[in-house]
Amino acid sequence: MALVSNKEILQYCDHEWAVGAFNINNLDDVQAVVHAAEELNSPVILQVSEGVAKHFGIEMVAAICCTAGAKASVPVAVHLDHCRSAALAVEAMRHGFTSVMIDGSALPFAENAALTKQVVEIARLCGVSVEGELGKVGGTEDDLVVDEGSLTDPEEAARFVELTGIDVLAPAIGTAHGVYKSAPQLDLPRLAAIAAKVSVPLALHGGTGLSDEQFRGCIKGGIAKINIGTEVKQVQMAAARRYLEESGVKAEPRPLSKAVQAAVLEAVKEKMRLFGSAGQASRWA
Repeated sequence: MALVSNKEILQYCDHEWAVGAFNINNLDDVQAVVHAAEELNSPVILQVSEGVAKHFGIEMVAAICCTAGAKASVPVAVHLDHCRSAALAVEAMRHGFTSVMIDGSALPFAENAALTKQVVEIARLCGVSVEGELGKVGGTEDDLVVDEGSLTDPEEAARFVELTGIDVLAPAIGTAHGVYKSAPQLDLPRLAAIAAKVSVPLALHGGTGLSDEQFRGCIKGGIAKINIGTEVKQVQMAAARRYLEESGVKAEPRPLSKAVQAAVLEAVKEKMRLFGSAGQASRWA
């Protein structure tokens, strides 16, 4: 199946289910996420952080993710997450990413809108969808550090979408990147108000650590894309430690890779079932 954009992959959710956007860190993650999607007949988003893109090189990451996605039997989008540079976003488009997030949330409203609109105008020429963020999702993940978050105003969200022409909006509703220091307190009425004001799908950042009930509440409130990053790393590292402890000096790289893939695959499948995306790939048949 051909690669799709985030705009295309989120078009059917309609407050009933959501697509998981799983951050990948290496080839094991890519294969595990795609195989999980195929096993459950689920659409999926391969998500690449700015840090991972810089670590491996955008061209190499794009080649791996786009090849895996294009060969998959289910819809797959390849998305650059939390990109703070228009230049890097354009480079991602050049190398085959089907979606990019331009993150100007640290800027004043007008500057954020201007930067986001600039990227949207270029993306339109490439058939690439664009996600923007308004408000600040706090916390730490990869090389993204936001000391203090601020919630999104519904009226400003409507203005932002209209001014920029984005395809997906990431609002701040009380989630945080990385590991939560205390139980997350989500503002679901704010989410519902934002969903009522805008005409584009909404993305939830800071998904690791939320309860099943909170995820369901977010989907009902209008979230169509759910980011899972920290949990993928946690599962990956725990599986690697288990394998090395059990194998000792006999540890080999390829069996280690297989063990890590298997653990990530099961974790991703669990999230797909929870988000309701399992079985939804038939919509693109």
